[in-house]
Amino acid sequence: MPSRILFVHVCIVVFLFSVPLAFGAQSTADVPVTKELREKALKDILGKTKELPKIEKEYVIGHGDYLRVQVYGEGDMAAADISIGGEPRSADAPRQGRGVKVQLDGRISLKHIGDVEAVGLTLTQLADYLKILFATVFDDPVVTVVLEQSNSQRYTVMGKVANPGIFFIDYPITLVQVIARCGGFTEWANSEVTVVRKGAEENKLFKKNIMKFDYDDFLEGKKVERNIFIKSGDYIIVH
Repeated sequence: MPSRILFVHVCIVVFLFSVPLAFGAQSTADVPVTKELREKALKDILGKTKELPKIEKEYVIGHGDYLRVQVYGEGDMAAADISIGGEPRSADAPRQGRGVKVQLDGRISLKHIGDVEAVGLTLTQLADYLKILFATVFDDPVVTVVLEQSNSQRYTVMGKVANPGIFFIDYPITLVQVIARCGGFTEWANSEVTVVRKGAEENKLFKKNIMKFDYDDFLEGKKVERNIFIKSGDYIIVH
């Protein structure tokens, strides 16, 4: 009998401890992670004397991108399973990825909710949008959207380089790195490069959407600020 009573007491103690732990684990999902909270956490880690690292604008979804959309506990929501294809034959050839592809009409096809607008939204905006739509199917869904393959961010290189063409922006790349990526100047090229960028009126380096770059000046340490980072839609002409 005493052993039986002891067993019951142990079960009660375990139950009393497990209940608050279970509720505590669930409550963390209800705490909103705001921009202010992220900045405070970074300051606490880096120290008050150091400046926060510059955070670039969030990625904006474009045509041809591949996204992974998941609902926690329910798995992947892509309407069709798209696997990775072979290597593209040229720099501007369409690239395949895993997940759901953003079609020419700017939409993605998902389970349960059908075709959904995606182009022009950030990943966070799309996740918030899908949370509302999936709430008609699941109870309080947790939606994540991840960029699997970027195909919409491109720039064009023309003129006297070894390998001109259209290239994807897979990582931050400067003007000089672009020239190197294209195999360098041809023997007929001079040191002048023109960058044409739409909507660059606010950039002091540009005049009427055009910036001039002189490679010889760059080698001498002059006007190095003109070795700018390339943006999607840029046209680079090597003279």
